[in-house]
Amino acid sequence: MAICPAGEAAPQLVRPGHRWSRTEVLAWLRDDLPADTLVGMDLGISLAFQDRGAFFPGWAESPADAKGLWALIDRLCEDEPHLSVGAFVDHPEASAYFRRHGGREGAAFGANGQKGGRGRLRVSELAQQAMGCSPYSNFNLVGAAQVGKSSLSGMRVLHQLKGRLPVWPIDPLPAAGSVVCEIYTTIAAMAAGRSASRSKVRDGAELDEALARLGSSPVGLKGEVDDHTSDALMASAWLRKVAHDPALWAPARLTDAIAQTEGWTFGAV
Repeated sequence: MAICPAGEAAPQLVRPGHRWSRTEVLAWLRDDLPADTLVGMDLGISLAFQDRGAFFPGWAESPADAKGLWALIDRLCEDEPHLSVGAFVDHPEASAYFRRHGGREGAAFGANGQKGGRGRLRVSELAQQAMGCSPYSNFNLVGAAQVGKSSLSGMRVLHQLKGRLPVWPIDPLPAAGSVVCEIYTTIAAMAAGRSASRSKVRDGAELDEALARLGSSPVGLKGEVDDHTSDALMASAWLRKVAHDPALWAPARLTDAIAQTEGWTFGAV
């Protein structure tokens, strides 16, 4: 995790060198988050709904909205340690909608209810594609680039915040105070002058160059930098730069129905 204050100061890692657990992140957001902070979570805050009129078409327990989805996942996984979601993705009904390891692809994984392909995408992910990004379906749990697992566990975090922090656009944007939004670090990298295919920064000098394009002072890391660190630092600086851009809070394709079911990715226009 990284954070930066208003102005041009370089973003800083929160507890450098610490390996965060999901429960620690949840506790930090609840108890230690500075006031008036825009929190970007690099995960999907919901699943595709608009394409088929339901998260899990044909399943009686399919929730009507994103908050219902969070509650369902958290309830089915209440005995899972570390906010894991194995009990959900292996559920006899839910598993039919996911692609899992070992060649286990549910019959309802693909677009239009068909097997195979990239899987179902949210409207915000289609907007990302139009920007030149390559988002993955949150129903896909296989491969190094998938974000499905972290998205589902992140939904447990969002549910357990229990109103402590609004989550845009599922909750209205507050007039003041902190708010959580979904981000895609490739969008931040593109704003910093990188291409979608070169979004990962693994060198300290290149990181400082990207930060400069985002109006930030340099971090000053030398040599090789892991891309988790650079993603966090760069995304933090990007959020500070664009947080007050009204166009990013009102994307053209975001409707009330989409906001309540699929949510949106901040920066996707």
